[in-house]
Amino acid sequence: MHLPTPRGAVSTALIDILQHGDEPAERFGALRDLVEAKLVLIDDLLTDDDVQITLFTLYELHYLGFDDVDDALEWHPELLRVRAMIELRLEEQLRAAVPVTEHPLPTVDGVAGALFRMTAPGAGPSLSRYVAKKATAEQVAELLMHRSLMQLKEADPHTWAIPRLHGVPKSALVEVQADEYGNGRPALMHSALFARTMRGLGLDDSYGCYVDRLPAVTLAGLNTMSMFGLHRRLRGAIVGNLAAIEMTSSIPNRLYGDGFRRLGHDAETTLYFDEHVEADAVHEQIAGRDLCGALAEASPELLGDILFGAASCLYLDDLVADHLLGAWSRGESSLREEREAGAGEAVRTRVPGNFYG
Repeated sequence: MHLPTPRGAVSTALIDILQHGDEPAERFGALRDLVEAKLVLIDDLLTDDDVQITLFTLYELHYLGFDDVDDALEWHPELLRVRAMIELRLEEQLRAAVPVTEHPLPTVDGVAGALFRMTAPGAGPSLSRYVAKKATAEQVAELLMHRSLMQLKEADPHTWAIPRLHGVPKSALVEVQADEYGNGRPALMHSALFARTMRGLGLDDSYGCYVDRLPAVTLAGLNTMSMFGLHRRLRGAIVGNLAAIEMTSSIPNRLYGDGFRRLGHDAETTLYFDEHVEADAVHEQIAGRDLCGALAEASPELLGDILFGAASCLYLDDLVADHLLGAWSRGESSLREEREAGAGEAVRTRVPGNFYG
């Protein structure tokens, strides 16, 4: 993967440093100053392209990295300091925006019950129902692009939690993750199945190919997972996040599969969705009871973060769904333009005839 295109002053400064390696101290100082000023000026980190692409780039140093960046920069203290500045504001915004209304007892049954109530389907607009019944070929391709960064490395943000757990929760997480990674069969890794779906639509399945087209709100969900996963103190939040994903996966994936079949795609292309219908019906029980419930029972002080992690996942998923459905209802693409306008802001293109409603 190559470095993404900058979207403003902060990401420009960061990418310049990454391209040139261990820069003089004044370059890092200038980056810190830019981040500090940016965080003062903006109210909503979740929709700020410059901040989210900066955070994504910093996190990717801990995953597959970049072809043109020295791996030694992964743990550079100045880059970690900048990342921590953004993370502090991101966590503060999420905690303010996502009040936890469930207050169960820290027992397996209590926590699992609360999570199932939190993740129960609502009555509002549904992205998966729209895909099943109305989405065009262009729109389902956009959906895959939005999901590509997460699904092409599916399970990785949650795997950070394995060494931070023990006993029943650790075993439960390993069980879920083993399925995600294909149980030792690379062709059955869920990331490989998603890549197959992308190829079925004629899309490029190389990781990061579409990062420059993805808006801040899409990056924010993935960045939040990385933040939860990379901090031991947030281990409750990352397992809650996983539980929310598993508990809201089976029915939507059935509907996604129906939508792709409606558009003429074959079983090879829909296998990713069909696999999740079955697998996640099992995973949701493991995640809710043996992972989150058992963790809360063993460490009651983590209960609040478990619920916060789940609520954050639902909140961020809704923001992305609202973004896609809103753009499509206006006959617009939900993606950013490949070219940029002004100071890193996106221009939208119109997609004739793609209306929601």
